[in-house]
Amino acid sequence: MTDANNADWWRSCVIYQVYPRSFQDTTGNGIGDLSGVTQRLSHIASLGVDAIWLSPFFQSPMADMGYDVSDYCAVDPLFGTIEDFDQLVAEAHRLGLKIIIDQVLSHSSDRHPWFVQSRASRDNAKADWYVWADPKPDGNPPNNWLSVFGGPAWEWDSTRRQYYLHNFLASQPDLNFHNPDVQDALLETVRFWLERGVDGFRLDTVNFYVHDKLLRDNPPMPTEAENDIPGTNPYGYQQHVFDKTQTENLDFLKRFRTLLDEYGARTSVGEVGDGMRSLQTVAAYTEGGDKLHMCYTFDLLRPEFSAAHVRKSVEAFENAVKDGWICWAFSNHDVARHASRWSKPGGDTDRVAKFAIDLLCCLRGSICLYQGEELGFEEADIAFEDLRDPYGIRFWPGFKGRDGCRTPMAWQAEALNAGFSTAKPWLPVQESHRRRAADVQENDPRSVLAHYRRMLALRRQQPALVAGTISFLEAEGDVLAFVREADNERLLCLFNFAETPAEWRVPSDLGPLSPLELPKTAAMVKGDRVSLSGLSTFVGRIG
Repeated sequence: MTDANNADWWRSCVIYQVYPRSFQDTTGNGIGDLSGVTQRLSHIASLGVDAIWLSPFFQSPMADMGYDVSDYCAVDPLFGTIEDFDQLVAEAHRLGLKIIIDQVLSHSSDRHPWFVQSRASRDNAKADWYVWADPKPDGNPPNNWLSVFGGPAWEWDSTRRQYYLHNFLASQPDLNFHNPDVQDALLETVRFWLERGVDGFRLDTVNFYVHDKLLRDNPPMPTEAENDIPGTNPYGYQQHVFDKTQTENLDFLKRFRTLLDEYGARTSVGEVGDGMRSLQTVAAYTEGGDKLHMCYTFDLLRPEFSAAHVRKSVEAFENAVKDGWICWAFSNHDVARHASRWSKPGGDTDRVAKFAIDLLCCLRGSICLYQGEELGFEEADIAFEDLRDPYGIRFWPGFKGRDGCRTPMAWQAEALNAGFSTAKPWLPVQESHRRRAADVQENDPRSVLAHYRRMLALRRQQPALVAGTISFLEAEGDVLAFVREADNERLLCLFNFAETPAEWRVPSDLGPLSPLELPKTAAMVKGDRVSLSGLSTFVGRIG
């Protein structure tokens, strides 16, 4: 747990993401709610994390599961009341947990009063609060920008006889950050939640805020470029140099940081989806201490699972970002769960889950866990008729969407709907999750849950893992080797990504090793060699 009075508590903190509609239902409508989160706070606290990131619970038509906000300062009745939120914050603080909420500032719902007024005419007070543009002479959209969720990023409005920009659903119009009145209004909504005691904000699609004023066409994407977008989606065929990641965004982020600093020990973490430019964007957004505190990218949220990929990603961050900070995550509500993503068909997903938390706890940076990963949840297999994700429905069957990682938590193996709800859940409970329910694992020292608790405790006890530098060592095969160092402590961290045994030769100038007592280890030091079984970890003190 973090020191509540420490302004830098966010640096190297452990965040636990809660997707409220899938966490715990207390009203019997099949959808999780804020009171359900409060009810299960003891589980979160037992892990030894520092903060909770709450996915959106604001008033919304729920076209995109709450990422289409119609009132930034109201709790949607699906999730409860503002009093329920206040109670959640109070209980979390009592348990030593901080609350980070998800702010969706780049766009609103088309039912937000701001947009309703904006689309009514070209000359009303909020006419310029969203991104409007005239059609080309032939009636086509003003440029070639695409929506992440498919098709053009422009939607025709018959009243204004103009197109409006939407980077996601047509019902999620983009706000015009070139208008200072829009920035002022959004910052006031942030202040509203700061006044209610929140400790930080996760900023959704933080590099999408500002668009190119000239509305220039995006160029094509080089065929060899890395991409965060599924190959089924034409969005990945463009270099998104004009529709997002504009330099003017830095000015807004400075205003945002100034507001947070008025309230003391608060934090911010931005979601950066920017393909090849992601680490450069993280550097720009976090360096200097006057913008965001930290960001996360999709580098380790991809299917790649190898020592080389992790080293490449971490070293790229270390080289690109000098005084900024990163938050590493392996799973969240937008990607397939890593226990499945990184396991071979029919493989041991529990083994992968344990190995992954070993690695995450040893990386330099803050870390974010996603609900259910501490129980070893795999990606759920959702039938098309059960899908709720508009992204998945649009690109089925080439891309199955995000519902497979959003299914309800399993609390009690023998209870109706695994203890999540007394009603039919909004997404089906995965039967393999029921077998891994929290009550099954609670008293099993060999469980994924027990392993998470012990590894997170080990991380807290080692200053080098919390705040140390990181430097990589050479290794053969699929072995990752690096040293974490802080003050007079040096730790060697070894990870064998292969399923077969491997050996790592200890450099003569490294010094003697004394292994730390890990929750699970199948590594052994023999002379100048460390023997590692498949998917195993070694952490040892140097000297």
